[in-house]
Parts: sequence; structure tokens; C-alpha cells
Amino acid sequence: MLAVRFVRLVATILAVSFLTFLMVNLLPGDPINALIPPEAQNNQEFVEQLREEFGLNDPMLVRYANWLGDAVTGDLGKSVITSQPVAGEIWRRLPITAELAIVAVGFSLLIAIPLGTLSAYKQGKRVDQGISAVAQVSLSIPNFVLGLLLIYLFAMKLQWLPATGWTRLTESVSGNIKSVLLPAMSLALAEIAVYTRVVRSDMISTLQEDYVLSARAKGLKDRFILLRHALRPSSLTLITVVGLNVGALIGGTVVMEVLFAIPGLGKRLLDAIYQRDFLMVQGITVFVAVVYVTINTLVDIIYMLVDPRIRKKV
Repeated sequence: MLAVRFVRLVATILAVSFLTFLMVNLLPGDPINALIPPEAQNNQEFVEQLREEFGLNDPMLVRYANWLGDAVTGDLGKSVITSQPVAGEIWRRLPITAELAIVAVGFSLLIAIPLGTLSAYKQGKRVDQGISAVAQVSLSIPNFVLGLLLIYLFAMKLQWLPATGWTRLTESVSGNIKSVLLPAMSLALAEIAVYTRVVRSDMISTLQEDYVLSARAKGLKDRFILLRHALRPSSLTLITVVGLNVGALIGGTVVMEVLFAIPGLGKRLLDAIYQRDFLMVQGITVFVAVVYVTINTLVDIIYMLVDPRIRKKV
């Protein structure tokens, strides 16, 4: 079973890498124009020399095969703009984006699981209706709008937190916490609403199972039943959604990183697209795809650990 998943993982990465390579090559314009000043672009001999140097005159399949052969060894090429190794740029910026995504997911789970559980326990009552209404409103607010509101309130009015910039954890722990709070909160709002609804829906179904009714008949306390008997089987869907969202957040923090001027992976990808830095775009996209499919494979394994019925089927 694990071997099949590994084959699927490799096939997905190959498909994503090829499609990305194809789409980057279909973009209009010549990437060499981003390297040289406008007056040098009329010097065809010089332009051809650079195209030959970067291998742009080779057929696309040959270039993809050459790139893939190097990528297997960990060499994702060099940026055509800065000449910096793509792999080095990814590893330098990855901790920033990963921390932002992990803190956002942590915030979300910390708030959503108790809210979803309480909402299911109080199904149909005012508490449930209030939580559902707040979740609905949260889903309707775009992340960047909330980010602007948080900047206005906490950075400009109260001056508690910085509006932009990033402090690495190795430089200052308190500075790092201050710089991650606003963007993480902005990312977490919609996730809280989604996770709350997922937990509520699954928990309501679980609370109607015979073994839960039996536990109630034995006189066990509601808190014990909720945490011991209901929360674990109700977490399967949540695990799937969280796994998908973590992978998506790694590549989907572009807006927050631009809004808060955070030098993460998403902002670097956006800059590379503007600059037609095709090797950087290719490298970052494939890396995000690898993270995404790897996390989903880990989610499948966690499934088996959480639910013994799935483990027995395997």
C-alpha cells in the first residue's frame, strides 16, 4: 500500500514539474530581455549568445530532461536574474513561509476544535447559532481585508505590533513573535471558520452513534464522552482538511507576504514571475508540489493510525 502511494507521489511530482515547465515556456516574451538593458536587446548576436548559454535554443523536451536530471540530484539550477542557486534561495526563505503557515494552522485548530465541539454539543441552541453566524461572517471576509484592518488597529492605532517586515527567530524571539502575529491571524480567520464547521458536522454524527449513547446511559460525564469517545473519531475529516490546507498555505501565502512585506517563498515566487525568472518559478513550484503531495501521503498514514478500521483494510 505504501509502495503504491510512493509511486503516485513520484508520478504527481513528474506531472506537476512538466506542466509547470510547459506553462513557463508558453509565457509571452523572451526571458533574456529581463537580463539585459533595453539598448542591448537589439544586439542579436549578444542575445543569441546568452540564449545559447542558458540553453534556451534547445528543444523544450531536451531542456526539461536536462533540468529534471539536475533536479534529481538536488540542483534546481540558478536564477537567470541574480545567478543565485534556486535550491539555496528556497531553503533560505522556506523557514519564514513554513512558520507563517504552521502558526496560522495552530491558531486555527486552537480556536476551532473547542468551538466546533461546543457547537455540536449545543446543537440548535443559541450558542450553536451564534458560532455558526460568526463562522459565516468570517468566511465572507477576504484575508487581505482582515490584514488591512489588523494593521490599522494593532500597528497604527495601538502601535503594539509592526505593520510590515520580518524578524527571524534566530535574531529575536520576541521580535519574531511580533512579526508573525498579524499575518498569521489574517490567514487563520477563514481556516477557523472552516475547521469549526468540519468539527461540528462530524461531531454531531458521532454523538448519535450507539457507543456514545451507551456511554451516556452508563452515566459518564459529558466532558469525558466528548473528549474521550467523540472527538477522536470525529477528527478524520479535520485531518484531511488540515493536511490539504497546510500544503496550500505553503504556496498560498503570496498575498499576506506581499501585504506585510515578508521575504518568504510566496513573495519570491511572485517576483520571479514578474521578472520571467523561469528557473526560479520552476524550482519553487515543484518544491511546493513536493511538499503538498508529501503532506497528503502523511495524512493517509495518520488516517491509519487514528482509525484502526482503515489500518485493518490495508
